[in-house]
Amino acid sequence: MGSCTLVGAGPGDPELLTLKAVKAIASATVLLVDDLVNDAVLEHASPSARIVHVGKRGGCKSTPQAFIDKLMITAVQEGEHVVRLKGGDPFIFGRGGEEVEHLRQAGIDVEVVNGITSGLAGMSNLGAPLTHREHAHGVVFVTGHAKPGDSGTDWVQLATTAHQAKLTLVIYMGVSSLDHISRGLLQGLPAQTAVAVVQHASLPTQRQALTTLGELVATVQHEGLQSPSIIVVGDVVQGARAWHGSQESAHLDQRTA
Repeated sequence: MGSCTLVGAGPGDPELLTLKAVKAIASATVLLVDDLVNDAVLEHASPSARIVHVGKRGGCKSTPQAFIDKLMITAVQEGEHVVRLKGGDPFIFGRGGEEVEHLRQAGIDVEVVNGITSGLAGMSNLGAPLTHREHAHGVVFVTGHAKPGDSGTDWVQLATTAHQAKLTLVIYMGVSSLDHISRGLLQGLPAQTAVAVVQHASLPTQRQALTTLGELVATVQHEGLQSPSIIVVGDVVQGARAWHGSQESAHLDQRTA
């Protein structure tokens, strides 16, 4: 038997890899790589390693999860040192939990190497935290993409809880359902609640918009922000370096319209 390690490649910037992730990548004989992994990360792989791209990206044709599971199990049984390389962190909306279950059912022990998730990296690049002793007592990571046949998140209830408990909401994969999400959130949170949308967090191509919940849909459409993006909702966004300037610009635009 070989071995299998699930490795978080982080949000995109290769310098955000952990030392443990670099060592795991370097020792792999087979790497199964997600679409959102920066190609620069693969520079740490051995020249003799076999690299297999198993794309999984919202709105695009994806490699079936069952096929990926079978590839991992077969390679380990053939004695390979397999690294399943995933964007962000394997255990935050990376299907890492599902893959671990399948591997364990096949009698394979799995090691997990955590990576920095985009929800954290995106806000850090804006100079703002996710928690704050005065403004946010906790943070909720939630997906905006429901599994087929699943009703998905109760956005009204979540917004009500976030407002009462002073929680920051970090929404992944929410751009395609933004209208539905924002309508639900507005039933439990004030329209003036601060929101940040960050596309391609940590990469040179990163783009962002700072707005309010009431203007969220219009802002994303105006700025042309697309997936992959994270949406951060809460008072902590006001700590972003550019927040006050963006609000002054928004008020000026309204007065001159």
